[in-house]
Amino acid sequence: MAVCFSFVLSFRKLLLVLAILVVFDAHTSHVDAVKALFHPRDVLPLLPRQVSWPTLKVLSNAADLLPSFVGASNSGDESNLQWKGACFYNNTAWLELHNKSGSEFGGGTLHIKVSNAHSWTCMDLYIFATPFRVTWDYYLLSREHKVEFKEWESEAELEYVKNRGVSIFLMQAGMIGTLQALWEVFPLFTNTQWGENSNIAFLKKHMDTSFEIRPQPWVTNISADDIHSGDFLALSKIRGRWGAFETLEKWVTGSYAGHSAVCLRDAEGKLWVAESGHENEQGEDVIGILPWDEWWELELTKDDSNPHIALLPLHPTLRAKFNETAAWEFAKSMEGLPYGYHNLIFSWIDTASGNYPEPLDAHLVASVMTVWTQMKPAYAGNMWNEALNKRLNTQNLTVPEILIEVEKRGSSFGKLLAIPEQDDWIYADGKSTSCVAFVFELYKEAGLFGELSSSIQVTEFTIKDAYSLKFFENDSSRLPSWCDTDGPTFCQIRGKYRMELPGYNTMDPYPHMNEKCPSLPPDYYRPNGC
Repeated sequence: MAVCFSFVLSFRKLLLVLAILVVFDAHTSHVDAVKALFHPRDVLPLLPRQVSWPTLKVLSNAADLLPSFVGASNSGDESNLQWKGACFYNNTAWLELHNKSGSEFGGGTLHIKVSNAHSWTCMDLYIFATPFRVTWDYYLLSREHKVEFKEWESEAELEYVKNRGVSIFLMQAGMIGTLQALWEVFPLFTNTQWGENSNIAFLKKHMDTSFEIRPQPWVTNISADDIHSGDFLALSKIRGRWGAFETLEKWVTGSYAGHSAVCLRDAEGKLWVAESGHENEQGEDVIGILPWDEWWELELTKDDSNPHIALLPLHPTLRAKFNETAAWEFAKSMEGLPYGYHNLIFSWIDTASGNYPEPLDAHLVASVMTVWTQMKPAYAGNMWNEALNKRLNTQNLTVPEILIEVEKRGSSFGKLLAIPEQDDWIYADGKSTSCVAFVFELYKEAGLFGELSSSIQVTEFTIKDAYSLKFFENDSSRLPSWCDTDGPTFCQIRGKYRMELPGYNTMDPYPHMNEKCPSLPPDYYRPNGC
């Protein structure tokens, strides 16, 4: 018993020494010329949780979950592709084509030679992809490793790897950093207070949001008589599945809200809410039109994502132009159609490289699409296959076939993704509109864009683009008496935290707006006229 107790004390002393080394390493820029026996990051899991996790939070973030594209390896010599890894600093790769299997299209061996590890305990994680397959491997030892492709799936895959090679992605944070990044992202999806706190922490860290607590009451006693047709509803959800989805959407687009809806009054003066993303009785996300009282009750009592809601009243000049009849005709024509998954990601991606937070890029997007196409073909078709085919003016091509077609045309997948969505495209299940595209399509039909209507594609709008438009009230004296506002001229009607909408109501519409805009965090710089 005494021996065990002595061992525990000695082990705790060792951990204390390691902890001091971790702190020292985190605050020094000195790099030793001799390979370390260990790297602090590699041994952090051995430390007490109160030491290891705070340190990992400093060293890692959610972006570490994203593989970094290091290049594509073609057949050739060892100098074909070289890079620096997270563990091994000298790495080369080359592809050997052969037909050891005796199959119709043969196979290949990807040779990966790794050396010069920064410590004895680190490892590198890799993902390897063609348009037809994705695999992975990890390396602990300095030597040549092999990734075997027993046989190519088709002549198309063989021709692709001949011309473009096998794409190689590095998990740049290493094993421990990747696990920590997963730890940061996983709780975003949990419908718990832990999940809500995680979403708030993520947005504070990656977007510098403040989440200032508002004075109570956190739910406004609204008089619906003060709400008019065309008034915009901006929602920000911070809990559960939708809260996590919106958090990631906000991060990549720079939007400080994640959902939207629009108010409409009928001929009898009754107030309704129209939105793309209403969950029907079958659990499907569709375009719905609900009476205001029913919608408001759902948000107060049934929506477990803790929605924060702001009412953005239309400017009186635009309200006078708003054609209620045309708006209703459009809303009714869309009612019951599926949420606009087809064009969801394309409102975010406007450029070949200026919309991807590092290390995300078009290569990784292509690989993710490849994986999802293999796992859930119907899901992939709904999310991007049709939209990509429309951009190529083709029909029914799969993601691998699309990538090959892009190669034949001498273009790139990044350029394909950046082609603007067109509002008049019709998909297999009808016209496709995300939440914000639905509202602004309705605005177009109601005449708010005037002569610019034909030169603006609102399916290219993010929610940030929407609330930045100079469409809304700019005089606080005209806001309802119950309106809770502190600066910007909109009314927050639900939520513990004060909603921020940077750039609110500042941008005049112009032809082809939002078709070529970058959106890189943390500044989300937007050049004029993009």
